[in-house]
Amino acid sequence: MIRIGIDVGGTNTDAAMITPDGVLASCKIYTTGDIMSGVRTALSRLLEISGRPASAVSAVMIGTTHFTNAVVQRRDLAPTAAIRLGLPASACLPPMTDWPTDLRDAIAGRGYMIAGGNEFDGREIAPLDETALRGIAAQLRAQGVGSVAVSSIFSPVNAEMEHRAEAILNAEMPGVHVTKSHEIGRIGLLERENASILNACLRDLSRTVITAFRDALAQSGIQGAMYLTQNDGTLMDAGFAERFPVMTFASGPTNSMRGAAFLSGVADAIVVDVGGTTSDAGLLRGGLPRQAGIAVEVGGVRTNFRMPDVFSVGLGGGSIIRQAEGGITVGPDSVGYRLADEGMVFGGATLTTTDIMVAAGDASLGDRSRVADLPPALVRDARRAITALLEQCVERARISADMLPVLVVGGGSILVDHETLAGLPVMKPAHFAVANAVGAAIAQVSGETDRVYSLATVSRDAAMADARKGAMDMAIAAGAAPDGLEVIDIEEIPLAYLPGNATRIRIKVIGDLHV
Repeated sequence: MIRIGIDVGGTNTDAAMITPDGVLASCKIYTTGDIMSGVRTALSRLLEISGRPASAVSAVMIGTTHFTNAVVQRRDLAPTAAIRLGLPASACLPPMTDWPTDLRDAIAGRGYMIAGGNEFDGREIAPLDETALRGIAAQLRAQGVGSVAVSSIFSPVNAEMEHRAEAILNAEMPGVHVTKSHEIGRIGLLERENASILNACLRDLSRTVITAFRDALAQSGIQGAMYLTQNDGTLMDAGFAERFPVMTFASGPTNSMRGAAFLSGVADAIVVDVGGTTSDAGLLRGGLPRQAGIAVEVGGVRTNFRMPDVFSVGLGGGSIIRQAEGGITVGPDSVGYRLADEGMVFGGATLTTTDIMVAAGDASLGDRSRVADLPPALVRDARRAITALLEQCVERARISADMLPVLVVGGGSILVDHETLAGLPVMKPAHFAVANAVGAAIAQVSGETDRVYSLATVSRDAAMADARKGAMDMAIAAGAAPDGLEVIDIEEIPLAYLPGNATRIRIKVIGDLHV
């Protein structure tokens, strides 16, 4: 089986071809303005380097920051309505209450609350107000709104009302995109609702982007299946990704961490991924990224879906170096994919971290004579500033006194020429520059459930079995092979403030791709 992994970053598009024997070929090119032509170029180059025909490729896995960037930059977002099923409860905080004003305006955000929702044990708070829902649908249809996020209180426990609401909206608004919150986030209502609204406003963009990816594969002659990597380091098929674009958030750093584990053979480590614009550091446990235990903000919005616990700083191979009264500053702005034109060693006029490493004799690329006249004190101080930022990354990712290795990967890894960082040994595995693409190529498929059970009415074993089945069903729907699914994480939390011996159970399973 031959797989191709592609990671589309802000500076570089990386690609790697993987066989059961390891990495067969890899390449790195600058990300193009339209992104898709860069993907086609990367695919063509891989096939040329490897000498393998396009027909031999069985699957292509793509990681992209396209959807994250759309939210952060407030662009290409569809007008979206949020409908919460929960009255008479939850009226004090309407949908999108805590959103940045510019993001709410970018999606022309509309929020509605109607009767419905469930208690933690699945009992109704109130029946779904179908009449009010049909009235809202008529308003939205008249306004031309095509994306709706539906969130019901405790829908991960009982999703019946969200399913019913979707059926009504589809009947009243033919062609509408409906995102149901129980398919997106965990128990917490506001964070789950926020994630659902973000997903809804990206649905039109996801169709455009994924269609373009499919076209890029077709133009390269590749007929294998296409998958996208999601934020927990696992895969989802293209159809699933088109429905749930928010699941791709943070997939870049996650791919790098998984690739670092695969290339080095080290399952427990701190990984520092140095790109062209940022450096991302995270902790590997058992070959998988440590997940964030708290709500994660995306574009200023609190969400609660699966995200790796990653610390980022504005340090990359294209970061701009400046001299100020207080000393040397590094970044956070970067020339990005324009490094080949604007970096001094490539004939440009902008001093970057890459120029500093070449001037110091720690890297060989471009024309060193163009930086030969840089003052030695400037080079020395800039090197110290770069090292300080790298050590800050490592310290933030470190959560114990264990002497874990630091795996350094990414195209900007020329910034790291140390044997140790923050007192920990540094390793650079083979193919470190394209670890993110390797991580995409070797990714598995996961599923997760997060529910509250009343153990006064159901046994603990039955609750565990139900949660496990839900997680497995999610994994299979995302493209996992039914055989060989493995439970990798179980969290069981008694909720003393709720009656009926309430217990929150979260189970995550992982398995190989179904081919």
